[in-house]
Amino acid sequence: MAKAKTKTQAQEWMYDIIRHPVVTEKSMMGSEHGQVTFKVPLSATKPKIKSAIETLFDVQVKGVNTIVQKGKTKRTKGIVARRSDFKKAIVTLVDGQMIDFGSGV
Repeated sequence: MAKAKTKTQAQEWMYDIIRHPVVTEKSMMGSEHGQVTFKVPLSATKPKIKSAIETLFDVQVKGVNTIVQKGKTKRTKGIVARRSDFKKAIVTLVDGQMIDFGSGV
């Protein structure tokens, strides 16, 4: 017997995992290949990111790649400061699936 797919309810931690989409020229080139880039917390894991994306956007995820981007050191008027590290998640969607951020702007 085939398992019936039930829609899971979005939980509060799912909204905390997905901070915001990264909209840059490089991340938009990935959209041609079915990829979407999000900024996520450093503590986020790939399985949690996958379940959050599938539940919140109602799409099927093929894979998740993560990158920890180290913060830059900046100088302003002789004061040295350091930006904080952050994590990016590059989510590859199944063929035919898409997440559109341009609509409704």
